[in-house]
Formats: sequence, C-alpha cells, structure tokens
Amino acid sequence: MNEVIIVKPERCVGCNACVRSCPSPEANRIITLDNGKLITSVDANRCIACGQCVKSCKHGARDYIDGTEDAMSTLAKEKMIVVVSPAIRTVFPTKWKGILDWFRSKGCLMFDGAFGADICTWAHLRLIDHNEQTGVDTNLITQQCAAVVKYIEIYQPKLLPNLSKIHSPEACAIIYVKNYLRRTEPIMFLSPCISKTLEFESTGLAEYNVTFKKLMEYFDKNDIRIPTNPDEAFDYKFDEQQGLLGNIYSRPGGFRDNLWLHNPDLDVTTSEGALKVYPELELYSKMAENKHPEIFDVLSCEFGCNLGPGTGSEQTSFDVMASMRSIEREAKSRRKVTGGVFRGGEDKLFKRFDDELNFSDFVREYKASMPTLVPAFSDLEPIFEMLGMHDESQRHTDCHACGYRSCREMATAIYRGLNTPQNCIVHAKDVLLSRHSHLTEQHDSLAEITQECLDLSDRLREEIGEITENMSSIENSTNATSERSAVVNDLLKDIVAFCNSKTTMDTASVKQLVSILETTIDAFADLDDNVNVTNESSGVIKTSIEDISKLVDSINETLKQASENG
Repeated sequence: MNEVIIVKPERCVGCNACVRSCPSPEANRIITLDNGKLITSVDANRCIACGQCVKSCKHGARDYIDGTEDAMSTLAKEKMIVVVSPAIRTVFPTKWKGILDWFRSKGCLMFDGAFGADICTWAHLRLIDHNEQTGVDTNLITQQCAAVVKYIEIYQPKLLPNLSKIHSPEACAIIYVKNYLRRTEPIMFLSPCISKTLEFESTGLAEYNVTFKKLMEYFDKNDIRIPTNPDEAFDYKFDEQQGLLGNIYSRPGGFRDNLWLHNPDLDVTTSEGALKVYPELELYSKMAENKHPEIFDVLSCEFGCNLGPGTGSEQTSFDVMASMRSIEREAKSRRKVTGGVFRGGEDKLFKRFDDELNFSDFVREYKASMPTLVPAFSDLEPIFEMLGMHDESQRHTDCHACGYRSCREMATAIYRGLNTPQNCIVHAKDVLLSRHSHLTEQHDSLAEITQECLDLSDRLREEIGEITENMSSIENSTNATSERSAVVNDLLKDIVAFCNSKTTMDTASVKQLVSILETTIDAFADLDDNVNVTNESSGVIKTSIEDISKLVDSINETLKQASENG
C-alpha cells in the first residue's frame, strides 16, 4: 500500500500522543534511530489513514500525502473532472465558489458530490427493500467513511457481511459521471478526508484525492489568490444537477436523516469520533445479530467530514453546525421545487434514479486482510517479566503513558515487534531505580576511598614536615662544619709554615710532621668538598620536598572537593 501518513523523524519527541489517539492497533511501530533516539513510524499496510495522529501531534512530526501536486501537474497538461465534497461550503464559507470558479477557469468540468450522496441514499433504500423482500436478515454498517471501511477490512473482517455494499457518496458521483455521462477525463476529488486516498486506491475510481488543506497550501505556495464571494446562497451551476439533501451527509447523522426522510421507521444508531466509533465497532462485532440496529451509521471524525483532518479548517463546531442548518434549509427548499414528491409519497428524484440507474453499478466488493493472531498469555508472560511486572496488580498498571489502553496491549505490541520495553514508563523507572541503587553503592564506596586518601594525605604532610625540619638541621650542621673546617685548615697551614721555618728542629721529624699535617689539610679539603656537595644535594632535596608538598596540598584540595560534591 502506498504511504499516506508520514513521519518527520527530526520532530518526533516520542510522546506517544499519536499511539494514544490511533484506533489502529498495529499502525504504529517504535523504531530506534542510529543516534539511539526512539521515534514512532507508520506501517502503511496497517494504517487506515484516519488522520487522528496528524491532528493530535503537537510537534508537527506527523503529516500526510495526498494527490494535490500530481493533480495540478495533470491539470497543466489536460482537461480534468472535479468532483466536490459538500463539506467545501462549511470549510470555506466565503471562498468555496471562488475555488470552484478557479478550477472552471482551468477548463475543468465541475460535479457535485452531494448528487452522489443522493444516489447513495437511493441505493441504500433499494438495498433495504430488496433485503426485506428476499428475507435477508442482515443489518448494515454504513460505509461512506473510508477510514471505517479500511478499519473493518484490516481489523474486523468478520464485519464485512454487515458493511454496506453500496459505494460511498463520492464514489457514486464518480460512477455516475463515468458510466452515465460517459466522461473519461482524469478525476480529482476535492476532499476533507485523508483516507479517501485509500478508497480510490482500492476502487480505482478516481486518480487524485485533493484535500482542502493541501489545496490551500498549494494556492499559498503559488501565490494564487481566491477572492471572497459575499453571496451567501448555497447553489452553484455545476455541469450536472446539484445535490439536494445529500448536502447534509457531511455532518453527523446526515445519512440517517436522509434515510428517515424516506423511511422514518428505520432503526438507525449513529456513532462519531475515533475515540467512540472504533470501540463500538469492536463491541458490535461481539454482539448477536438480533441486537444490532438495522443501520449503524458511523463516522470516524467527531464532527463529521466538515471538520475532517484534511480540511485545515479554522471554523469552530458551532460555525459548522450553523452553516449546516442553513444548507439543510436551502436543500429542502430546492427539493420542493426541483425534486418534490409525487402524490402517494414517491420522490421525483428517486423515480428518476429508478428509471435511469442500474443498482448493481453502485455496489462494491471488499478485500479482507488476514488478521494478526492474538498472543496467548503464555506468549506474554516473558514480556511482562522483562517489563518488571511480576504480579497481576503490576500487569494492570494501565497508565496509558505508552499510548495503549492497557499493559496487556503494550505487551502485545512488544510481542508483535511494534514496540520496545524502553517505551514502557514502568520498565524505565525500574531501570532508573536499579541504576540509581548501583550508583549509590559506587558513591558510598568512593566516599570511603576518598576518606582513606585524605587520612593518608594528612600523614604524608606530617612526614614531609619532619623531613623538611631534618633537612634544615642538616643544612645548618654542614654550614657550621664547613666554617670550622676552614679555621682548622688555616691553623694547620700556619703550623706547617712554622715547622718549615725552624731550622733548629730535627729535619727528619719536621718532614714527618709536615707530611702528616699536609695529609690532614687534604682531608679537611675533602671534608670541605663533601660539605659543599651535601649542601648542594640538600638544596635539591629541599626543592623536591617543596614540590612534593605542593602536590600533596593539591591532592588534599581535590579530595576535599570530591567529598563535598558527593
């Protein structure tokens, strides 16, 4: 399947808002980038393109691709057909006619999607009549919402027998243009819906789904200015009849009210909004057929197509509903004039459809996907253990931080390879607590070592102090010895001179004495040299001790800072 919903990795912060709002349990896949960052990617084969993630992402990490750029490229080369959703009137209340005029100025043929909605109502009523006449007891789920259709095909294929076989309103309009007006030009649908892209991929009916939001972005990028039209009337001169009550299909209950206009006794239940409709479809799948309403009218968007994810609308729900009331009044007024009812209650427009249309042209088929097997408890047991959820209370934490409704859904996603334990806040807290405990132990051990080092450092400073004192004593002693040695040396030299000058003394004795004295003088000279060497060495040692003392002070200061900083 082609990618419709896209992710911008640089903007994804891993907040799981997209997972939380997504009705498709297998559409989101957590992946790890090369830099270790976790982001949420999209599996195009399991995504229903409802657009809820695009609306819920506050960081601009989710966007979508539609057919706008390709349609405009085609429009520059050839004539095209434009089918318009009736929601355009509520999305662009003062510009919708200007937008249609712009396309017409490019040579496009313009057709009203609301006319297809009228055909859709007619076809459903004929289907209901046929089922009653043939005894078919199958209650219907409406299928005008492409996201709901894709959801049922992928996640609830057992509901396909209930899903109405009648094409969507837009598809009915396109079939009419192709089969009955014999038009062959490429078709673009001006749309409020992202998921229509998937519908057209499945049916092949239209080439381009051009959403209102992307269309306006195209206009802005290409400096195309659409004038404001002060005309508040809702009629427009299309190339075929304009729709009547099909114009209210885009609001919640619009399809139901069209059915009730013709058959007020029908049992119709409605459901709108992704947070409501998909859980109710799941509940519907578990109910007995005799408990189903005759018609289950469902829309993925809470306020219908008028505020769909592809509108980019700045209108509030109150603005939209006020517009829809005016549109409905105008459509009913035109119906009295152009459609009307024959005597006996027969609708003129539907009589025309009976005469001109072939019911089977508006019936479609579906493609069921193979559902993913639900893992057994034994499959999830090791995953719960990995997450640190060892008992039942832990396994029902259900904090929703991961984006899923329950811990079991998260464990199932991990089992299917869609998520990772690192994305579980309970697991992440356990990991952090474990790491904190380990770091605390390391800190305590380091504190003990630091204290021991401080004690040793203090002892080392004491020893260095004593060495310094001893070296001072040695320096003082060597200086005194050197002075005394010089005095004695001078005295010995005087004695030698005296002996040599006394001729009366025995020569042999004098020579012997002089020899001894000279040897003594040499010894004192050696002593003086040794003292000088000692003094030099003492100076070197003293300098080294001073350097060592500075290093010890630095060690002491570092250890104290480490101890204070923890």
